Amino acid sequence: MILTSILDNDFYKFTMQHCVVKLFPKARARYKFINRGKHAFPPGFAEALRAAVDDLKHLQLSAEEKEYLAVTCPYLDPTYLDFLQGYRYNPAEVHIVQHGEDVEVHVDGYWYRTILWEVPLMSLICELYYELTGQQRVPDEEVVSITRAKIERYKEMDITIADFGSRRRHSLAVHKLVVQTLREYGAGCFIGSSNIHLAMRNGIKPVGTHAHEWFMFHGAKYGFKMANMLGLEHWVQVYRGDLGIALSDTYTTPVFFEQFDKKFAKLFDGVRHDSGDPLLFADRTIAHYQSKGINPLSKTIIFSDGLDYEKVASIASYCRGKIGMSFGIGTNFTNDVGLKPLNIVVKMYEAHPEDAPQWEPVVKLSDVKGKYTGDERMIGLAKEILQIGL
Repeated sequence: MILTSILDNDFYKFTMQHCVVKLFPKARARYKFINRGKHAFPPGFAEALRAAVDDLKHLQLSAEEKEYLAVTCPYLDPTYLDFLQGYRYNPAEVHIVQHGEDVEVHVDGYWYRTILWEVPLMSLICELYYELTGQQRVPDEEVVSITRAKIERYKEMDITIADFGSRRRHSLAVHKLVVQTLREYGAGCFIGSSNIHLAMRNGIKPVGTHAHEWFMFHGAKYGFKMANMLGLEHWVQVYRGDLGIALSDTYTTPVFFEQFDKKFAKLFDGVRHDSGDPLLFADRTIAHYQSKGINPLSKTIIFSDGLDYEKVASIASYCRGKIGMSFGIGTNFTNDVGLKPLNIVVKMYEAHPEDAPQWEPVVKLSDVKGKYTGDERMIGLAKEILQIGL
């Protein structure tokens, strides 16, 4: 088996799953693999991926892992932890087809189940791609050396950094080396990992809150105008002030801030930046907090959009003394091994809320114009309703 723990996944998948189990147990969802980088997959890739996906049915939450979650994440209900202990991946929910060098992957099923597939699928696709194309990474000692050099430079900036690298990592072996190195040499700077399995094994904090799909589903169920507000409201309903970083760019940040009123601005610890100009985002966020009579220095922006040292240095210099900040670094940590990282995503593309008569296409309107994802007709409708670009 390539993956050895059910917790080898991003923390926000479990925090969202917890909410879905409580609030939307009958909702269904569909996801698909998007090969943004137009990577050519070798013959037999679909069969290898199928076998790896089928292996995941053997994973289950151990007693040790359950106890770790209960102690580390007290906001997760005991009933949810019991559910997770009984959860098993169902490979029948995943459909894989290969046509020449193109691979199609679709996931279909109840949202509370299918929500866990995205990150394992992406990490498996990456690991198998490098293995089956025969590409050799740098040796382990060089992975450690590269990672140590990076975290020591970040320490000099007097900032905090987290590992967000599960999805497009080179491999589990590299990810383990990276997190171990960050923990060993990053004291005072490295604060945690989005990967719960590696956080547990390294005695560090699991970090994350929610993803775009949370608000995308709310758009399908309640309409685009209510998606951000009800997405935040339901998050607060479940977590009562814990897990307080809000994702802002599912339907563009300006639209988000229209509904991120004083209540939410005070209650949430901060916001996450994931697309568009980070400095413009900082300005907008600072101005929004000031307009609500809130000191921006009491809040935090988590920057997480394709970061490397130069981007982090620029953002840190700009934001210092203006607003709190922290950084989630993904591929630059976990796939800097002398090979070209894959540019891939797995996205929800349709949702079926429990009271809906039919499947509804879901969309994401990021802060990068033209980088909208989803059904073109629905994108146009969302832009019209939300008055984006008008």
